[in-house]
Amino acid sequence: MESHQIHELLNLLIRWFHVIVGITWIGQIYLFNWMEKTLPKEIDSQAGKNVVGQLWMVHGGGFYFVEKQKIPQVIPRTLHWFKWETALTWISGMFLLIIVYYMGGAMLEGDSEMADSTANIISLGILLLSYAVYYLLWSSPLGRNEIVGSAISFLITIALFIGLDHIFSSRAAMMHIGAAFGTIMTANVWMIILPAQRKMIAATEKGETPDMSLAGKARRCSKHNTYMSIPVIFIMISNHFPTITYGNNHNWLILGGFILFGWLAAKWMRG
Repeated sequence: MESHQIHELLNLLIRWFHVIVGITWIGQIYLFNWMEKTLPKEIDSQAGKNVVGQLWMVHGGGFYFVEKQKIPQVIPRTLHWFKWETALTWISGMFLLIIVYYMGGAMLEGDSEMADSTANIISLGILLLSYAVYYLLWSSPLGRNEIVGSAISFLITIALFIGLDHIFSSRAAMMHIGAAFGTIMTANVWMIILPAQRKMIAATEKGETPDMSLAGKARRCSKHNTYMSIPVIFIMISNHFPTITYGNNHNWLILGGFILFGWLAAKWMRG
């Protein structure tokens, strides 16, 4: 097998894996969002004060009962964490970035004078900087107002795309917005949501009252992940429609329109 065939095979297999784990991750996001919206509607009168939601579901010939508690009254022997789907989606996405852009020559336009190594360093810097800016913004007083924080986030995203479109190929610029969103989403899970949950469980095990502000921060990050997921899917699909997405003269406007549409769709689905 020749080198270009090996490269193509790796591209195919990793892309396949990336789509599969991405489906499981985003599917879980929307399942839990639906449950968050539906659980409070069906609370049994016999439930204790710690119960804030109950739900009966049927799937695949079985019936399932889900109960949401403010704090676990009893720490279960086995607690299921939803985290590896997130990590595997991001890791496989990074492998794709390496294969298609860092090694595949799709990062720069044909007439670009920038060295490939320089472009790759800028790419990695953008991913790291994207989460730093996101975290600082939503931890600041501006982030306390959801409308203001969202508006600033939107403007930064469009400005970033326009800037990247001047130094990378338009396709690479568009994909890096998706990679930045994916990096933020993954960091939210591993750096905010999971640590907050672990701290709350540790407090409960010690017989202490958990800091419920941690739950609020985790909930906000989960909400942001929901809103970013739909634009990320659009960016993935845009790869197959270059003339009306990244290859269009008004690509920044098209990207902005689909991001806003994605946010509205996520808001409607969250209820």
